[in-house]
Amino acid sequence: MENNKNHILIVDDDDRIRALLKDYLTDNQYIVSTAEDAAQAKEKINIIKFDIIILDVMMPGQNGYELTKEIKKDIKVPIILLTAKGEVENRIKGLELGADDYLGKPFEPKELLLRIKNILDKKNKIDLKSKYTIGNALIDLNKMTVSLNNKTKKINNSEKKVLIEMLGNPGKTYSRDEIGKILGMKQERSIDVMITRLRQKLEINPKSPKYLQTIRGAGYVLWVE
Repeated sequence: MENNKNHILIVDDDDRIRALLKDYLTDNQYIVSTAEDAAQAKEKINIIKFDIIILDVMMPGQNGYELTKEIKKDIKVPIILLTAKGEVENRIKGLELGADDYLGKPFEPKELLLRIKNILDKKNKIDLKSKYTIGNALIDLNKMTVSLNNKTKKINNSEKKVLIEMLGNPGKTYSRDEIGKILGMKQERSIDVMITRLRQKLEINPKSPKYLQTIRGAGYVLWVE
């Protein structure tokens, strides 16, 4: 079976369930870490970037609902809640707090595996839409990075907003006023500085740009091959 290299965190205070799920998901080519409570889970989330979290609702200390709310404030990792409660209200509560799916106990591990695959497939499709190539530069809008010549540089929120707009309309000339409205700024000098910095990340030769060009007297245009 192909190694998908997705890293899963299982959070459950039941030793038997943690061990069973870790063995099953490892056999299905996932990397699996476990935690027995919210505190241990947060320690691992702080140092590891997980692709999905399987989270038991009923745990001692901070419960699964509270942990879901806390995690979703900071990161966009998919969460599947495990709950012994079948009431509609509890399911809705989990989804309202940001959980991506839920599964009532007891359950078949194969059903959990299918739900994991469905969520990760959707996530990967969204991630693909966020990646663009301009010349030799690879833009990842989710990670807010531009990779060029084996170097990766971060882009800020202003640069991301402009890129999203221009990537959606390649070949369209944007005046400084239009860019200012996108960014919520009026100073032309600030807009010029932002474009200059963006060029330094996108262009092999920023002083003679091939893709993010100036149209004299009109504004800026992004060309995509």
